[in-house]
Amino acid sequence: MNKTYIAGAVSGFIGGIIGAYVLGNTGLRLLPQASAVAQDAVSASRIRLLDSTGHARAELALSPDGGPGLFFYDSHGRNRLVLGLYSPAESEYPFVVLNDTRQAAAGIFRLFGPQETPVVVLKNKGADRSILGLNPNSTDPFLVNYSAERKKTEIFGSF
Repeated sequence: MNKTYIAGAVSGFIGGIIGAYVLGNTGLRLLPQASAVAQDAVSASRIRLLDSTGHARAELALSPDGGPGLFFYDSHGRNRLVLGLYSPAESEYPFVVLNDTRQAAAGIFRLFGPQETPVVVLKNKGADRSILGLNPNSTDPFLVNYSAERKKTEIFGSF
């Protein structure tokens, strides 16, 4: 190998080390630094969380009636859980809905009425079967059951 080639390679290596040291310790910047400005908000009409196969498993979006919700889907794409607010027409009361495998509501926990009282609704095949809560007008507790024929039976209190 040529001595000139070896001398050039060694001097280039040493020059690189010296240059890196000088640039790193003198505050001299040849390239602009990337700005680390944090954004205050991300704006989107829908945000989806996808699994490894590309299927939606959760979604933050607006329902068709305008209420915001966080929707959770099972591995078959069925909506199984919703956390959200009802539409402005329904006073934007918060709610939690548990859906069965047919995507019909099986259980609802929500606020209701003028004094925003809590209510739990248990359903079967889309029909109310039992409602427990506080009466929105008096805040007295109540429990109402419905038969399969939709006959109402008040266990205690009134609703």
